[in-house]
Amino acid sequence: MRTSSALRARDPRAAAHSAALILGVVAAVVAVFTAVEDLPAGSAGHVASWVGVAVLAGAAAACRLVPAERLDRMGLCTAIAVGGVLLACLLNLLTEDSSAAAQAFLCFPVLWAASHLRPAAVAAVTGLAVAGDTTTLLLLQPAVPALTDAAFVGAVLVVMAVMLTRANRLQDQLVTALRDQARVDALTGLVNRRVFDEALSATVTGRAPAGTALVLIDVDSFKTINDSHGHPVGDEVLVHLARILRDQVRGDDAVLSRLGGDELAVLLPGCGPDVAARRAEELGDAVRAAPLPLSDGTLLGLSISLGVAHLPGGSADLAALYSAADGALYAAKRAGRGRVAVAPAGRAGGA
Repeated sequence: MRTSSALRARDPRAAAHSAALILGVVAAVVAVFTAVEDLPAGSAGHVASWVGVAVLAGAAAACRLVPAERLDRMGLCTAIAVGGVLLACLLNLLTEDSSAAAQAFLCFPVLWAASHLRPAAVAAVTGLAVAGDTTTLLLLQPAVPALTDAAFVGAVLVVMAVMLTRANRLQDQLVTALRDQARVDALTGLVNRRVFDEALSATVTGRAPAGTALVLIDVDSFKTINDSHGHPVGDEVLVHLARILRDQVRGDDAVLSRLGGDELAVLLPGCGPDVAARRAEELGDAVRAAPLPLSDGTLLGLSISLGVAHLPGGSADLAALYSAADGALYAAKRAGRGRVAVAPAGRAGGA
């Protein structure tokens, strides 16, 4: 049985770990409270309190022993918070305790839910806590003081849940931004070398029937551009080329990467050698047709050299593919500017 993603934990392992801790602490507190409270032995409140201790302790043990991902898939992370709310209300009702201390136990499931569950689940748990507390107080007190206490406790629970949910959302946004920064080249917006290597490994391991093509790209006379126009213009050249690559190559069937310096790469999974060579020619033509406008109004003509290699579907030799593309790139540069060179068939296939 799988539960809706909206009702699952943000991080199942962290949720299970803290749930075990909170459940254990609450079990100990309820046990002490029951032991010192003046409740008749064998009364409904006395028995319910000890049953509650056993349930809390059992839930804490389950969070420790059962894999967190399994608990989350079954919806038990949200169920723990819901169960905590219901148990707190039931104990307060059976012990006829409407004090602030008794109501404070509702903070535990709401606090845990707001820290670890997704917004929809947090809203459900908090709403249940407010409704349950209000119902319990109305059964134990006259209407006016009951509603007054319920409004105060409910405001505390809602504010706590909202603040923690917003803090978690901001944290998630920051984590996502940091992950993106770790995967993307800050200058060009293309993926970096690490992501490219991961994609290359995954693509070759998948062994698409048409094989995998790799195009390595080098900017012609890049050092001269830097020396003549300055490094800021050199950066503009790389940004300009990255934009052309994105315009010419669909991101859903290729991986565009800046490997370092002025070396760019295009990984083409499921692409045959003839198609890869034609696309490399199209890239070279697109760069020549789009000079870079400089700040003084002049146009800087650009050209690139490209090396193409292809790995057949039955091979997984990453080193051979990269070496063949690199060799083809140097062959293109030796032959002159703005050239495409294709590695001989079999060079990257281990033949």
